[in-house]
Amino acid sequence: MPSFTFSKSLRLLTPSDFKPVFDQATFRASHQYFMFLASSNGLSAPRLGLVIAKKNIKLAVQRNRIKRLVREAFRHLQHELPAIDCVFLTRRGLDQLDNETITKQLEQQLKRLAKKAKEAPQP
Repeated sequence: MPSFTFSKSLRLLTPSDFKPVFDQATFRASHQYFMFLASSNGLSAPRLGLVIAKKNIKLAVQRNRIKRLVREAFRHLQHELPAIDCVFLTRRGLDQLDNETITKQLEQQLKRLAKKAKEAPQP
């Protein structure tokens, strides 16, 4: 049975982890309120990074709620994703949506991202 944990090895933690994704994002999945950028990582598992700007989401409570929802969606779908580094970026208005709507949209965009990454030719 696969493990659905979200350990440190599945996270982008340092600026040097984020830089390749921002510089050469080969895959994108966009929504009105958020966007995923991704690139192949050459590892055996996908990794997730979060960029939740205070400019877009004012309250810390809302930023933390969104982080929890994104991590949870990623955790559930990590075995469907290929080996990519994925960065989640927020846009204005995301904090106005309820948890169910956000979760549904996150899963939809992550599946779309996985499909794009699997169809792309591997280097």
